Amino acid sequence: MVGEETVARVVFESYAALGRAAKVQTHLPALTERFAEDRLTALAQSTGLVAKAVPEILYICVHNSGRSQMAAALTRHLSHGRVHVRSAGSQPTGNGILPSVITVLAEIGIDVDKEFPKPLTDDVVRAADAVVTMGCGDACPLYPGKRYVDWELADPATLDLDGVRQVRDSIRDRVIDLLSELAPAS
Repeated sequence: MVGEETVARVVFESYAALGRAAKVQTHLPALTERFAEDRLTALAQSTGLVAKAVPEILYICVHNSGRSQMAAALTRHLSHGRVHVRSAGSQPTGNGILPSVITVLAEIGIDVDKEFPKPLTDDVVRAADAVVTMGCGDACPLYPGKRYVDWELADPATLDLDGVRQVRDSIRDRVIDLLSELAPAS
């Protein structure tokens, strides 16, 4: 797959990136393992070492604690494995996923307890077939040959629970449209 030096570099970078935003360091090693594994898979896919079985969608927002997490969770739920999903933030927060986002997703039977804000890295962008941005502006890298979509959505951090529900429902509708284009149900 990839060399030992690459693995060591990705693990180190992942630990450092997550550590910068982490408010609590207790779970940092476990989160680093998950983040580094995903980045190494993305790196192997983008360099052709590993074939992609399904299209890859990357959702990006600023903090990776609201919109992009909702989009990723809804995509996983609605796609039934027809796509692989990642999410990231241009400036991820160490505060975890917004409680209001957890609440409105739980209302429709989606659990995001194991998710956490992740920093945006080149390897996950390169592995993506579609990159959906949500308010990250110029901080989102652009690569030739990638499909980019920008979704104008309010930031759930500034909304009451009803407003977060509206964002969730808008994201759900957009995810359904995106899935019908990228991975139609058979």
